[in-house]
Amino acid sequence: MTTDKAALLRALHVPGNPLVLPNVWDAASARAVQEAGFPVIATGSAAVSKVLGYEDGEGTPVDEMMAAVARITRVVDVPVTADVERGYGLKPAELVERLLAAGAVGCNLEDSDPRTDVLVDVEAQAEFLAGVRAAAGPALVINARVDTYLHGDGTRAAAVARARRYLEAGADCVYPIVLGDAEEIRAVVSEVGGPVNVLFRPGVPDLAGLAELGVARVSYGGGLHRATYDYARGLIQALDEGRSPYE
Repeated sequence: MTTDKAALLRALHVPGNPLVLPNVWDAASARAVQEAGFPVIATGSAAVSKVLGYEDGEGTPVDEMMAAVARITRVVDVPVTADVERGYGLKPAELVERLLAAGAVGCNLEDSDPRTDVLVDVEAQAEFLAGVRAAAGPALVINARVDTYLHGDGTRAAAVARARRYLEAGADCVYPIVLGDAEEIRAVVSEVGGPVNVLFRPGVPDLAGLAELGVARVSYGGGLHRATYDYARGLIQALDEGRSPYE
């Protein structure tokens, strides 16, 4: 069953017809995404961490993060892919074991140290990803985040070099986070030669535009949770001011 769900998740990464992932933060939001008809649930580490009372950047104890993932997989029937930052210091085999035990069939793994924002050596990251692939076989879809636009020199050459290396190491998709310029997206997609994930945020082309650019996966990161939290704060502010929150 796990392998079947992983195969479905993998098959949904189609360049030009991207898998859209409204990232969730708890069981209730996961149910809402499934009820809306989305075929996959994806967690976002920043949002999950805030809900659990921790800071993003591996501030959440691994046991609590995996328990949060397990609560989500328990209430949905579709494949779940989990954002597990850089793996919380676990060795590849243990990370895979924990993810599969929690019911996840996919994961995001980033290539910068979440505590220092320093890029990890590309070969060290490739070795880590290869270890995850070897331990998981086909049971886990690996989305390898590329942080060069966020913490590196911001050049296309650096992003493409890392992305290609991660695909060679066994990643199914690469995620050059904060890449948003349309022509830069088009060039990266063309040069990488594998499925590319883009973070949707203000200023990024719309879904139709991202499809036209050849993107295979679109994530929303912590954006939906931030918007939901801002809305909730408005309701609470209304109460504080003696107004009805429902008007």
